[in-house]
Amino acid sequence: MAAAKLLGKRTHHIPGRLNVSELFFEVPKDYANPSHGSLRLFARSVERFENPVDASKKEVKQPPWCGPGLPCTSPQNCAWTDVVLDKGYQILFLDQRGTGLSSTVTARTLATEGGPAQQASYLKHFRADSIVKDCEAIRKTLTADFPEGKKKWSAMGQSFGGFCCITYLSQFPEGLREVFTLGGLPPLVSQPDYVYEKLFSKVAERNRAYYRKYGEDIRRVKDLVRYISKEHVKLPSGGRLSVLRLRQLGMCFGFHGFIDSVHDMICRFTSDLSQFGFFTRPSLTAFENMLPFDTNPLYALIHEPVYARRRAPNWSADRVMKQLPEFLNVSPDNPNPIFFTGEMIFRDMFKDYDELHTLQQTADHLATADDWPELYDEDRLRKNEVPVYSATYMEDMYVHFDFARETASKIQNCKNFVTNVLYHDALNHKTDELMKQLFALRDDTID
Repeated sequence: MAAAKLLGKRTHHIPGRLNVSELFFEVPKDYANPSHGSLRLFARSVERFENPVDASKKEVKQPPWCGPGLPCTSPQNCAWTDVVLDKGYQILFLDQRGTGLSSTVTARTLATEGGPAQQASYLKHFRADSIVKDCEAIRKTLTADFPEGKKKWSAMGQSFGGFCCITYLSQFPEGLREVFTLGGLPPLVSQPDYVYEKLFSKVAERNRAYYRKYGEDIRRVKDLVRYISKEHVKLPSGGRLSVLRLRQLGMCFGFHGFIDSVHDMICRFTSDLSQFGFFTRPSLTAFENMLPFDTNPLYALIHEPVYARRRAPNWSADRVMKQLPEFLNVSPDNPNPIFFTGEMIFRDMFKDYDELHTLQQTADHLATADDWPELYDEDRLRKNEVPVYSATYMEDMYVHFDFARETASKIQNCKNFVTNVLYHDALNHKTDELMKQLFALRDDTID
């Protein structure tokens, strides 16, 4: 596989702290058919800022790379940047294809590909198998001048980034020095039904925890559902506030402190109705900002296919939820609480979000496709020689602990830090504690 083409690089100083370089690369859209067009990828690299007294004596260093990531954040605002740099790495923050500045996927950019069938065909190149090929192509570019023994890099992946890391281990272990995953050991399944069956039970636990803490919200949520069912509530972006979309606030339940954030939103909507009889624009805007699908439609389009291996997802979340009575209750007159949903993608969502409503047929094509290639080489994972250090959360609402534990047992050379006191977003909200444990795994020896 050829190296990525570096299109441009600009470096800026964050005074006294960092050198941040903005890089653009060109890679094939389809690595099996490089002549079928290209994509542009964006990344930021970061290393320590140094200003030696005698610049003529500055040592030319080649510290190991640590990458890739998910959509970039500014490195100076990232909670774990300093921790990793202090360990002697330089970091590459990569916008994976379709996100951030990397050939961004939106309804309008997809329209340039043609009709729904052509759009779906294009989006089949945006799963982990293509993402890791991008990473490997970029690695070859960035390490072209490195000595042979230093060309490998370390990969760190949070959540879906961890899924990508395990695909990387399956496809290009020769490019990896070590791997860190954080809430990101993927279920080695053939389709998402198995995933949702586990995750719905965890979401139900979080709903019960929510209503134990905020018992008054049992009535409040029912009042909101009663109002939304009778009124057409248009959102500032152009979408609509449906009962399903309100219930999707449960996506937030798996993050540190976000049960409180959902309560704040319910309290705000309730206050609007009691004072004015309708929802105010500031409240509707705050609600929209809690869910990511208008600004990242790729999330909705590819979420179920990321689990698919030669089987059609076929709107798995809808199918599984029909078997769960506690999630089917949306009547405000039922004595039981109305449960929020979690990280599930439902077909009717595409009616609610302004960015998604023109992509319904595209999503249907993806849902019924059964030609998804393999993502993981389980035989290669069983023989893996690359050190893997994983943080696994027993209370994870997005990557179920049972699957993570099973996957860890199938990867040779995998060390696991397991905890029941951290949630899925610990990298951002419990950074010091988490990174200390991960690097302890790396530095520990058997005694």
